[in-house]
Amino acid sequence: MDTRHDHPKPWLPADCRQAIADAEAEYLKGELADIDAGLHALVDAHERHMDVETIGLNAGTNVMNPRAAALLGRSLGNRPSLGYPGDKYEMGMEYAERIEIVADGLVRRLFKAPFAEIRVGSGALANLYVFMATCAPGDRIMAFPPEMGGHVTHHKAGAAGLYGLDIHPVPYDAARMAIDLDRLRSEAKRLKPKVITVAGSLCLFPYDVAGVRGIADEIGALVLYDAAHMAGLIAGGRFQQPLAEGAHLMTCSTYKAFGGPPSGLVMTTEQGLAETIDKIAYPGLTANFDLGKTAALAMSVLDLLEHGQAYAEMCIANAHALGEAMAAEGLPVHGVAGRGHTESHHLALHAAPFGGGQTASKHLAKANVLLCGIGLPIQAVDGDLNGIRIGTQEVTRFGLTPKEMPQVARFLARVLKGNEKPEQVKGDVIEFRRAFQTIRYVRES
Repeated sequence: MDTRHDHPKPWLPADCRQAIADAEAEYLKGELADIDAGLHALVDAHERHMDVETIGLNAGTNVMNPRAAALLGRSLGNRPSLGYPGDKYEMGMEYAERIEIVADGLVRRLFKAPFAEIRVGSGALANLYVFMATCAPGDRIMAFPPEMGGHVTHHKAGAAGLYGLDIHPVPYDAARMAIDLDRLRSEAKRLKPKVITVAGSLCLFPYDVAGVRGIADEIGALVLYDAAHMAGLIAGGRFQQPLAEGAHLMTCSTYKAFGGPPSGLVMTTEQGLAETIDKIAYPGLTANFDLGKTAALAMSVLDLLEHGQAYAEMCIANAHALGEAMAAEGLPVHGVAGRGHTESHHLALHAAPFGGGQTASKHLAKANVLLCGIGLPIQAVDGDLNGIRIGTQEVTRFGLTPKEMPQVARFLARVLKGNEKPEQVKGDVIEFRRAFQTIRYVRES
């Protein structure tokens, strides 16, 4: 392992330092033309690996409509767009600003939201904007703990902690994978948080947003629903509707189940909050933003307005089928008595039998089956995550249906239970993927 003190990031773990050193040695040597060729070769290899040869079950990834992806490369992304439509700082933006107007209007239509902020660079930044708009450093918030899917942005290492908030857990009922409203009421009355955050990185079932809103109203708190993973299903009308159920604010990423470019959104029902967030965005933290992503976002919203219901229904149907198929293979699928394994596109496996969530995920990746670890409200695994998280949104976009889920489950079982070498399974995965190369649920030109 590389242990040199002159490494550009000496604080990283040894294996990460070694990976960086190896790549620098291979791809930063030679003439500029050699580096250019190597860069393009890496892009080609990545696209072949991710889009052609693997089964993508990562809950946080997806593929974009090729027409939306093409907009990312147009020249409109080259130039800044500071200011409001009708009064831009730089001249010549009279056409570009209309793209911003279209994207904003489409997002509000999609989520039936009175107000939307579309200039945010990511879902993590969307959460930061909300915390800045609703709290001062030192204020208390309540958020899902990691074992219930609470995202890092809700906690000390992420936006909430970096902004200086005092973070406390939302009480939960592990057996039901639900919020414990009685304990939440008691804790909220004691803590008087400014914000109660609902949802995050794992959402097997809808949460009682209306119940949380009732408690928030009792203590003068605001409710934030983090729809980072659920935005695509919410847009398709096949999961809960947080704003209609009482959330004051909803944030999300625009990739993941949304299926758009890497970016973020904030939606709210409250004019005062919308005005504050607007000022944080401009002239604050997003004074300039990528108009190429804005155009790609608008195209992605058009996809969801046309195909969102069918897409969401298939994501959920695939998750149901995959959960049943994995259980039939003897894999330990997490679930709730009387409710099954999921009511969304998410699934989770208990990871202890396989050495932990990230350990198992890295092993499966050698077979070209891609997923990742997650925390679950079950017994911990030393040195690793105790769960494995699965999402069906990407395989749905590539045309897989419930009839293919038993084969997907079989690939997982061959590596995790059958003790087949992943390299032996890899060839079968690549062959299986040959039949699924067309992106579905997108608008055609």
